[in-house]
Formats: sequence, C-alpha cells, structure tokens
Amino acid sequence: MVTEEFMQGSGARRGRRTIWGWALYDWANSAFATVVLAGFFPLLFQDFWNVGTTPEVANLRLGWSNSAASLVIVLSAPLLGALADAAGARKRLLFLFALAGMIATGLLAGVPGGAWLSASLLFVCATVGFMGANLLYDALLTSVAPPAQWHAISGLGYGLGYLGGGLMYLGCVVAALRPEAFGFADSTQAALAAFVATAIWWALFSLPLLLLVPEPPAVGAAGGRSAWLRGFAQLRTTLGNLRRYRSVCIFLLAYWLYIDGVGTVIRMAVAYGRALGFERDQLITALLLVQFIGFPSAIAFGLLGQRIGPRRGITIGLAVYILVCIWGALIRSPWEFFAIAILVGLVQGGVQALSRSCYARLIPAHMSGEFFGFYNLMGKFAALIGPPLFGLFGAWFGDVRYSMLAVILLFVAGGVVLWRLPDSAFGNKRSLSDS
Repeated sequence: MVTEEFMQGSGARRGRRTIWGWALYDWANSAFATVVLAGFFPLLFQDFWNVGTTPEVANLRLGWSNSAASLVIVLSAPLLGALADAAGARKRLLFLFALAGMIATGLLAGVPGGAWLSASLLFVCATVGFMGANLLYDALLTSVAPPAQWHAISGLGYGLGYLGGGLMYLGCVVAALRPEAFGFADSTQAALAAFVATAIWWALFSLPLLLLVPEPPAVGAAGGRSAWLRGFAQLRTTLGNLRRYRSVCIFLLAYWLYIDGVGTVIRMAVAYGRALGFERDQLITALLLVQFIGFPSAIAFGLLGQRIGPRRGITIGLAVYILVCIWGALIRSPWEFFAIAILVGLVQGGVQALSRSCYARLIPAHMSGEFFGFYNLMGKFAALIGPPLFGLFGAWFGDVRYSMLAVILLFVAGGVVLWRLPDSAFGNKRSLSDS
C-alpha cells in the first residue's frame, strides 16, 4: 500500500524503477553510517587506537576528527553542487566521492593498534567521501518524482537506510561476538574486518542508482572548462542574492542548529556510553535498536509530514530529542540506555527525512545541486561544531554527562528558528523568496 502511494503519477522517467534505484543508495551508504560512523569506529578508536588515554581525551580526538571531515565539505559543498548542476554531473561526482569513501573505509582494517592519528586520517577521508556523495544524492531527489511525493519518497530512502544499515551492522556484530565461528582470532580482528565488508556493501548496493537513475541535464549546454566557469558564476550569483531567498535562509539556519544536535547524538552516543562504563555488547544492542526501529519510523514520518506538515513533524522529533538528552545526562542503568535508543530510533530518521524533503520544496529544481550544496554545508558546518563542543563540555566540567547540555541548547534554538518560517513556506508552492 505504501509503495503504491509513492509511485502514482510518476511517469516513465519517474517510475517505480527510478524511485527504488534512488532510494536504495540510502540502503548502500547507511552501512558506513552505522558500522563506521556510529558503531565500530568510535569503539575501536577508544579501545584499540587510543590505548592508554582517558575517555575524555579519546572523545575529544574523535570530535576533532569529525570536525576536520566536516570542514572539507563546508569549504567545498556549494561549489561542488553548482558544478554538478552546470556540468550535468551529479551522478558522476557522486560516484567519485563514494569510491574514495569506499577505499578509505576498507583501508581502516589495516591500521594497527595505538595508531590513532592514522586511523583519524583515514576516517576523515572516508567521511568526506560519504558526505560529498550524500550531497549529490540528496540533490537527485528533485529529479526522481513529482514534488507531492517528496516527503514520502525521502522517508522511504531513510527507512531503507535504517533497515539496510541495521542488517549490515547486525552481521558485523554477530561476527564480533562470535569471532571464532567466522575464522577470526578475536573480536577486534572481526571488528576491523567489518570495515572491508562495509566498503563492499556500499559498492554493491550503489549499482541500482548508477543503472536506474538518469543524470539530470546540465544547466546550460557547454561542458568541460566552461562548466567550471558557469559553476563559479552561478555560485557567486546565488551567494550575492541569498538574502532574497528568505524562506530558504531561515530554514537553513534552523536546520544548521537542530541537525547539529542530531549529528552529535549519532556520532558521539557510543563513545558517550563507553565513557559511562557500559559494555560493548550493551552499546551494540542499543545501536541495533535504533536501526530497526528507525526503518518503519522514517517511512511513517514521511507520511506524517504529508498529513500534518513537515514543520510539526520535525518539531515532534526535536521535542523527543530534548527528552532524550535530559534523560541521557541522568542515566545510570543499561535498561535506560536501551529505552533512550528506542526513542531516538522513533524520531531520528523522521527528522532527517522531513528536513530533506521540506528543503526540496523551497528551492528551484533545476538548481537543486547548488542549493543542496548549501543544505549540506549547513549540516556539515554543524558537525564541525557539535562533536568538538560535546567533547569540550565533558573536558571543561570534568564529567562527560555535562556534554548533554550543549546538545539540548542546539535542539531548542533550532526549533525556535524553524517556527519563524511563514506557513506559506510549507505549502505546495515552491518559491525562492517571499513576496
């Protein structure tokens, strides 16, 4: 029933195969988000690559690593999007970044214990590949279906991402818990092998997008060097006129604030739980709960956004996140960590999905690469601040629990700015400016 709603009226180029080809890239790249970004890398970074350091120092190094990757995307995202639009190269650039991310991810398996700097450098390269490809993937949303379906299709993508990432993570967890059954010497060796498996999974399930989703046409007729020049020119024009796009600017500011909180929770939750003394198995189980609950919840949020509006849907998610942060600062028992994981799973994908589709309604479709460049710039600029701030709060106050204070502030501020948008911005009309 749900999939039929996604497909009605999409036409030949916007049919079932194109939509599923696009959505399955979420299934592909979410293996990196779960196994590397949220799961095994934070655990190994603290227990294997940072042996002999305190949890506060390891968390701070992890935060700066995330920040370095985000800085690269912040500096390149708008130009990358403008170039992709001008050259008609969204798919080609997507796969260039994805390939770099896959290679760096696989190479993490060869980093020896204690070599935290080498692990950090490869992690930065892999994360830049992941985020750069996501910028271009998000921009393709406007070309695979009519605007009326974007909330639901964005939810479908995130739902498949949670399911695919969860299944991949589950397989890696089973191998880490029973390494001898899979031919590994110990759980650490199995965890390192998970990076290679993730790179292969990412590559394999990227093929549907490569084969089934058409490349949107270039904005203009020329290619090569002239595409670069037009990309620079269009970026300069948009930057100069950005103040005219009032709804876009307000939304980007709100998104920058609240997605900083979402990203910090994703990137730092496992390290936070480890610093509180929870066992690896407990943290792994909690992350699995997030993934498998996130699958139906993201799809449901996409449909909810069509019924009550994306702003209300996002606000519900932010309210739950604030509750999660307050509870997380007071947590004492493993069952509480599991309960918090369930709450996060209910709203995490929904906030991400509705943000992506809501933004798509505000921008011109033929310039989606460039405008999603700004979208990803704000998201990654947020990651440039959130994880280091999370680590610094724990270091400043001498207790990692104080880190939650920074995250609460981000969710509250983002929600306040989001409600500064006029109601008309969330209707069927997609405008560049408010008249």
